[in-house]
Amino acid sequence: MSLSFDPEALRQLAALLNESGLSEIELEEGDRRLRLARAVTPPAALMQPVMAAAAPMAAPAAAIMADIGGHPGMVKSPMVGVAYLAPEPSAPPFISVGQTVERGQTLLLIEAMKTFNQIKAPRAGTVKQILITAGQPVEYDEPLVVIE
Repeated sequence: MSLSFDPEALRQLAALLNESGLSEIELEEGDRRLRLARAVTPPAALMQPVMAAAAPMAAPAAAIMADIGGHPGMVKSPMVGVAYLAPEPSAPPFISVGQTVERGQTLLLIEAMKTFNQIKAPRAGTVKQILITAGQPVEYDEPLVVIE
Protein backbone atom coordinates (compact mmCIF):
# COMPACT_ATOMS: atom_id res chain seq x y z
CA MET A 1 0.00 0.00 0.00
CA SER A 2 1.39 3.40 -0.96
CA LEU A 3 0.50 6.44 1.10
CA SER A 4 0.89 9.95 -0.22
CA PHE A 5 0.14 13.12 1.68
CA ASP A 6 0.00 16.73 0.59
CA PRO A 7 3.31 18.32 1.70
CA GLU A 8 1.58 21.66 2.35
CA ALA A 9 -1.00 19.96 4.60
CA LEU A 10 1.86 18.31 6.54
CA ARG A 11 3.57 21.70 6.97
CA GLN A 12 0.33 23.21 8.27
CA LEU A 13 -0.10 20.36 10.77
CA ALA A 14 3.52 20.75 11.90
CA ALA A 15 2.94 24.49 12.38
CA LEU A 16 -0.19 23.69 14.40
CA LEU A 17 1.89 21.44 16.67
CA ASN A 18 4.35 24.26 17.34
CA GLU A 19 1.74 27.00 17.77
CA SER A 20 -0.50 25.01 20.10
CA GLY A 21 2.21 23.40 22.20
CA LEU A 22 0.83 19.94 21.43
CA SER A 23 3.31 17.09 21.27
CA GLU A 24 1.45 15.05 18.66
CA ILE A 25 -1.51 14.99 16.28
CA GLU A 26 -3.10 11.82 14.91
CA LEU A 27 -5.55 11.74 12.02
CA GLU A 28 -7.45 8.76 10.65
CA GLU A 29 -9.55 8.62 7.51
CA GLY A 30 -10.77 5.25 6.30
CA ASP A 31 -7.77 2.93 6.18
CA ARG A 32 -5.30 5.84 6.14
CA ARG A 33 -3.70 7.00 9.34
CA LEU A 34 -1.23 9.83 9.97
CA ARG A 35 0.56 10.62 13.21
CA LEU A 36 2.79 13.68 13.55
CA ALA A 37 4.83 14.06 16.71
CA ARG A 38 7.48 16.48 17.86
CA ALA A 39 10.15 16.07 20.50
CA VAL A 40 9.29 17.93 23.67
CA THR A 41 12.27 19.28 25.58
CA PRO A 42 12.13 20.78 29.04
CA PRO A 43 12.67 24.53 29.30
CA ALA A 44 16.35 25.50 29.24
CA ALA A 45 16.06 26.80 32.79
CA LEU A 46 15.26 23.29 34.04
CA MET A 47 18.29 21.85 32.28
CA GLN A 48 20.81 24.16 33.97
CA PRO A 49 22.61 22.58 36.91
CA VAL A 50 21.58 23.87 40.30
CA MET A 51 24.50 24.17 42.72
CA ALA A 52 24.88 25.61 46.19
CA ALA A 53 27.74 28.08 46.47
CA ALA A 54 29.60 26.09 49.11
CA ALA A 55 28.55 22.58 48.05
CA PRO A 56 31.10 20.48 46.15
CA MET A 57 30.08 19.36 42.67
CA ALA A 58 28.47 15.93 42.40
CA ALA A 59 30.78 13.29 40.99
CA PRO A 60 29.71 10.88 38.22
CA ALA A 61 28.20 7.71 39.64
CA ALA A 62 30.46 5.41 37.61
CA ALA A 63 33.63 6.88 39.11
CA ILE A 64 32.30 6.63 42.66
CA MET A 65 30.78 3.15 42.41
CA ALA A 66 34.12 1.40 42.97
CA ASP A 67 34.55 3.26 46.27
CA ILE A 68 31.07 2.80 47.70
CA GLY A 69 30.10 -0.59 46.25
CA GLY A 70 27.09 -1.87 48.17
CA HIS A 71 27.05 0.94 50.75
CA PRO A 72 24.06 0.42 53.09
CA GLY A 73 23.17 4.11 52.93
CA MET A 74 23.00 4.29 49.15
CA VAL A 75 19.73 5.69 47.79
CA LYS A 76 19.01 4.31 44.32
CA SER A 77 16.63 5.56 41.66
CA PRO A 78 13.27 3.79 41.75
CA MET A 79 12.58 4.78 38.13
CA VAL A 80 13.94 6.05 34.83
CA GLY A 81 13.74 9.82 34.39
CA VAL A 82 15.55 13.12 34.76
CA ALA A 83 16.87 14.07 38.20
CA TYR A 84 16.56 17.56 39.67
CA LEU A 85 18.22 18.66 42.89
CA ALA A 86 15.89 21.61 43.56
CA PRO A 87 12.14 22.21 43.30
CA GLU A 88 12.75 24.85 40.60
CA PRO A 89 15.81 26.30 38.86
CA SER A 90 16.08 29.43 41.04
CA ALA A 91 15.47 27.60 44.35
CA PRO A 92 18.18 26.22 46.63
CA PRO A 93 18.83 22.46 46.36
CA PHE A 94 16.92 20.06 48.60
CA ILE A 95 20.17 18.70 50.08
CA SER A 96 23.89 19.34 50.15
CA VAL A 97 26.89 17.22 51.15
CA GLY A 98 27.33 17.27 54.93
CA GLN A 99 23.70 18.13 55.61
CA THR A 100 21.72 16.11 58.15
CA VAL A 101 18.47 14.69 56.79
CA GLU A 102 15.48 13.08 58.45
CA ARG A 103 13.73 9.91 57.31
CA GLY A 104 11.10 10.88 54.73
CA GLN A 105 12.76 14.20 53.82
CA THR A 106 12.79 14.99 50.08
CA LEU A 107 16.28 14.48 48.64
CA LEU A 108 15.58 15.27 44.98
CA LEU A 109 12.99 14.99 42.22
CA ILE A 110 12.86 12.61 39.28
CA GLU A 111 10.75 13.71 36.35
CA ALA A 112 9.16 10.76 34.58
CA MET A 113 6.37 11.10 32.03
CA LYS A 114 5.95 14.82 32.86
CA THR A 115 5.42 14.02 36.55
CA PHE A 116 7.86 15.16 39.24
CA ASN A 117 8.35 12.34 41.75
CA GLN A 118 9.84 13.09 45.16
CA ILE A 119 12.68 10.80 46.20
CA LYS A 120 12.67 10.70 49.98
CA ALA A 121 15.33 9.71 52.47
CA PRO A 122 14.82 6.07 53.55
CA ARG A 123 16.55 6.84 56.87
CA ALA A 124 17.95 9.70 58.93
CA GLY A 125 21.62 10.54 58.62
CA THR A 126 24.19 12.78 56.98
CA VAL A 127 24.48 13.25 53.22
CA LYS A 128 27.96 11.95 52.36
CA GLN A 129 27.80 12.02 48.56
CA ILE A 130 25.50 13.27 45.82
CA LEU A 131 26.22 11.08 42.81
CA ILE A 132 24.21 12.95 40.16
CA THR A 133 23.92 16.45 38.74
CA ALA A 134 20.80 18.51 38.13
CA GLY A 135 19.14 17.70 34.82
CA GLN A 136 20.95 14.36 34.52
CA PRO A 137 19.02 11.41 33.07
CA VAL A 138 18.96 8.50 35.51
CA GLU A 139 18.21 4.82 35.09
CA TYR A 140 16.31 2.44 37.35
CA ASP A 141 18.46 1.32 40.30
CA GLU A 142 21.16 3.96 39.56
CA PRO A 143 22.88 5.29 42.72
CA LEU A 144 21.79 8.83 43.54
CA VAL A 145 22.85 9.74 47.07
CA VAL A 146 24.77 8.20 49.98
CA ILE A 147 23.44 8.81 53.50
CA GLU A 148 25.40 7.66 56.55
